[in-house]
Amino acid sequence: MVTRERPTLEAVARRAGVSRATVSRVVNGSTTVAAAIRDAVVRAVEELGYVPNQAARSLVTQRTESIALILPESASRVFSDDLFFPAVIRGVSLELEAADKQLVLMMAGSAAGQERVQRYATAGHVDGVMFASMHGTDPLPGRLARLGIPVVCSGRPMSPAHPAIPYVDVDHIGGVMAAVRHLLDLGRRRIATIAGPQDMVAGIDRLTGYRTALRDAGLPEHVAYGDFTRESGIQAMRRLLADDPALDAVFVASDMMAHGALQALRETGRRIPADVAVIGFDDFEISRLSDPPLTTVHQPIVDMGRTMAGQILGLVTATADVPAAVVLPTKLVVRASA
Repeated sequence: MVTRERPTLEAVARRAGVSRATVSRVVNGSTTVAAAIRDAVVRAVEELGYVPNQAARSLVTQRTESIALILPESASRVFSDDLFFPAVIRGVSLELEAADKQLVLMMAGSAAGQERVQRYATAGHVDGVMFASMHGTDPLPGRLARLGIPVVCSGRPMSPAHPAIPYVDVDHIGGVMAAVRHLLDLGRRRIATIAGPQDMVAGIDRLTGYRTALRDAGLPEHVAYGDFTRESGIQAMRRLLADDPALDAVFVASDMMAHGALQALRETGRRIPADVAVIGFDDFEISRLSDPPLTTVHQPIVDMGRTMAGQILGLVTATADVPAAVVLPTKLVVRASA
């Protein structure tokens, strides 16, 4: 068996009739090479089937062409039935693929996981880092940013230690206020909520939107808490009904918890929406298929991922101004549950 030798940079230079340094500049994207010379190098690359050595290129460009997406969750949570993570990953992947960058997915749901991420990033294995689904005042984004690593967050950072880190988020408060006002317009007056985790900006802001809308209407609160999972929605709905059996509506801070709430309501024989109207937040595909189809607040999760990836690419390449904050709009999608 004859093994064909891999074409070298020198071979491309001989074929194009230029120096090795000129070929290197063309391959690495330099804009200082004359068009005719660039065309000759490109033809030689195509004719020989030359593939740049990524390790060697990294020594020249000081880039790995890889971007990390850090999920501060356990692997079991990321790969559960929660549809938020696949949507974020999809959006990030679409943008990075278009830029010919490699996505590195890492979990950091524990102290050991955070240490592993910090070692990996500071060792120069990636050009930048994105964080999604952040909990509390996570110090890791700030630590990496202070070490000179480009960092972008999905969701407004809660920690005052790193307020300058760019982020992308959605209008949680406005979306929830629109949902509660819709329930008020339907004549509902005993409106409860199943709030999300209060160590996350999404959980805090969605509860704020609910409380603001009820305060404006002069109505009392009925609050239970979940963790964005279906099971927590079941348990929280049961608690709300035990505290006030006359509830006639519930805003639920995620679609997965809303599906759990629907199950708990059906268990008690309540009709939806005749007895209790239900609104969720996310607008996952399964919400169109639920029984009844779920009224929900649409948040553009894929667009969040794409925007976050665009921000980190702008920081890494320094080719565009990166806004400190991008807040995407939400909208109420009315279906049969409310």
